[in-house]
Amino acid sequence: MPQTLQLTNPMDMHLHLREGEMLSAILPFSANPFSAAVVMPNLKTPITTTAQALAYKRQILSLCSTSFEPLMSIFLTPDLDKQELIRAKEAGIHILKLYPKGSTTGSEKGVKEMLCEKTLHIFEIAQELGFILSIHGESNGFCMEREYEFLPIFAHIAQHFPRLRIIIEHMSDRRSLELIEKYPNLYATLTLHHITMNLDDVLGGGINPHHFCKPMLKTKKDQQALLQAALNAHPKVSFGSDSAPHLESAKLNSKGAAGIFSAPILLPALAEVFASHNALDCLQTFISNRAIANYKLKHFPIKTITLERVENPVPPYINTPLGHIIPLRAQTNLSWRIKEENR
Repeated sequence: MPQTLQLTNPMDMHLHLREGEMLSAILPFSANPFSAAVVMPNLKTPITTTAQALAYKRQILSLCSTSFEPLMSIFLTPDLDKQELIRAKEAGIHILKLYPKGSTTGSEKGVKEMLCEKTLHIFEIAQELGFILSIHGESNGFCMEREYEFLPIFAHIAQHFPRLRIIIEHMSDRRSLELIEKYPNLYATLTLHHITMNLDDVLGGGINPHHFCKPMLKTKKDQQALLQAALNAHPKVSFGSDSAPHLESAKLNSKGAAGIFSAPILLPALAEVFASHNALDCLQTFISNRAIANYKLKHFPIKTITLERVENPVPPYINTPLGHIIPLRAQTNLSWRIKEENR
């Protein structure tokens, strides 16, 4: 087995960077190893305009100490109009993010009726202008069936807007794989946690709030099917971490914030997974090439990251000015790490 591995232009196509002191504290975990990332717009005040997105991008770049391209997205609301979409496209923003209202963190101002006249009109404009539509696809039903119950909406949009590229964000249900293979304009992102964990990791040995996320971790069959899609570098699937930091206090309170903070371990953990399945030769495609193709990326910093096969202890917590965040795999050892020259 190789002792070192080089990855060119790692891409994270679904990333939560938050804002303020939290942004400053967690940004290096993504900006240092990744060439580019799709930045989610569900801040306390959602990013619903081009001006807001550009201001947020400037803030991110002002904090970067390395080459890193934040790929900005616009929070889709029923009030979004053609003029705003044109402004976004002219500014180099070509991703719309649709949240069903109340489906996850920061989705209170999301869309209530997915297929209402206003929303369908936005889809039509987005198709005309060449946007990508990224969707947190969950119903309000039983937590383990929410993605599956949303699949008819994905199918409806894919059928009626065949030139609109649609992303099933953080795919968690094996039945979603059948849908992306059915529709040419339907794609997906996969997280580290959905390919390496299942519901047992949340509830099997007692409640673990640090593994609670939306969409929920599902069955072992779902995990295995999604893992195979990643290991085989499925042509319609790219990597998107959905790394979502919450303070330990928020994870442990009565509501239990949904989100897994995986950014500190992503590349070493992915190398470990792919190496354990003799699929290291597919990691470059999964972590970069698929994203470049599926999102039609053209301009981003060129970055090469070297990983080495060395024991890599994950700290018990990440300290921020606001408090502790517990990272994924806290207090365990990974078998790969990013080489010192990259850190």
